Amino acid sequence: MVRVNASCSRQTSAHQPSSIKAKGLSNCQSYRHSQSFIGVNYGQIANNLPAPEVSAKLLQSTTIGKVRIYGADPAIIKSLANTGIGIVIGTANSDIPILASDQNAAKQWVNTNVLPYYPASNIILITVGNEVLTSGDQGLVSQLVPAIRNVQTALSSVSLGGKVKVSTVNSMAVLSRSDPPSSGSFNPGLQNTLNQLLAFLKDNKSPFAVNPYPFFAYQSDPRPETLAFCLFQPNSGRVDSGNGKLYTNMFDAQVDAVHSALSAMKYDDIEIVVAETGWPSSGDSHEVGPSVENAKAYNGNLITHLRSLVGTPLMPGKSVDTYIFALYDENLKSGPGSERAFGLFKTDLTMSYDVGLAKSSQLKPPPTSPVTPAPSTTWCIPKAGVSDAQLQANIDYACSQGLDCRPIQPGGVCFDPNTLQSHAAYVMNLYYQTFGRNQWNCDFSQTATLTSQNPSYNACNYIGGST
Repeated sequence: MVRVNASCSRQTSAHQPSSIKAKGLSNCQSYRHSQSFIGVNYGQIANNLPAPEVSAKLLQSTTIGKVRIYGADPAIIKSLANTGIGIVIGTANSDIPILASDQNAAKQWVNTNVLPYYPASNIILITVGNEVLTSGDQGLVSQLVPAIRNVQTALSSVSLGGKVKVSTVNSMAVLSRSDPPSSGSFNPGLQNTLNQLLAFLKDNKSPFAVNPYPFFAYQSDPRPETLAFCLFQPNSGRVDSGNGKLYTNMFDAQVDAVHSALSAMKYDDIEIVVAETGWPSSGDSHEVGPSVENAKAYNGNLITHLRSLVGTPLMPGKSVDTYIFALYDENLKSGPGSERAFGLFKTDLTMSYDVGLAKSSQLKPPPTSPVTPAPSTTWCIPKAGVSDAQLQANIDYACSQGLDCRPIQPGGVCFDPNTLQSHAAYVMNLYYQTFGRNQWNCDFSQTATLTSQNPSYNACNYIGGST
């Protein structure tokens, strides 16, 4: 599922100290090429969007490797020709009845929307309908899998059966239970259709596509600790009571709940794709959560998390293909103000906020060993009296974010004293200095504090401090 740039290496140590659980740590922090697991949704419910060819050039200037559109707009598909960018196209929900009942209609759809452009335009997936299973339209639900099968047959008839996949996109509401993640299970009322759908996906090696939105989870539980959990910010984490695994962010918890639901139906080998996830930069006055700061934190930390290749607790060591919503704000969308403010870019092609997607962005990698850095007046360390369990959670969180924690491993220059307090202080400060020296990066569920006293000792230099 994940294709890694040859210049990027994942490193693990055969010798981990007691305070660090084995994790894949990424040293790839400079991004010059597109990454297959980072995608974006290209919505078009707006009257001020740039021309498709302009948007194509914008996408090529980023590390976005895949684009999902909600229909099959020929101008957009053509504009992405010869870019190498993977393209997901879709049929409307209203197309499903005719596609299900008439094989010729499915063949005509493929002949019109795929054949004229493939392979110059790298169409990789067709999504038949959007969130159909939770639409409440039982007629549509019953016709979904027949429509998918007919589209697959149409692709096979033109020798594209193994090259262009077919699936559908689901909301998280297909789950009747998602907390804790290990208890994830599908809505029993959808059992019959799901059995048919999952059998098809497995037989054709197609993905199960889902739309997890930690933003909505926060809106239903607007506490500070929930916000930190949803934004991938330092927090104490949540332990899954079913399997004891620690979750440090809502995204992983939601994706793993889907994995558990698939596993419960014996389809754990089906690939999961995140078809939509994002955070709005503004909203109506009564809405909880929308802001530029939160949107930048969610999308930026999500991208960092994907690039770390850490994966999720139930699916470690790989990154789920994830399509961020959305490329642009869509000024004609209905609903609350937040619906019109999910764009990573403004329609004048400037960034709504910088999340490190530009190929020209050169992010400084965490050093492989402590070095003497530029002077700084603050360092992030644990507060006095923090429990060992919390210190361990802080270490687990920081080291799961692609940071280099080797200095606190056996033989590292910061291994001694071999205590949770000392190890936590080093990696908490490394996290704080690496991710922008923002106050919220030195929170760790209110167990951290900033100090002007340089905590460096002997050969152990704390990043950000002068020696």
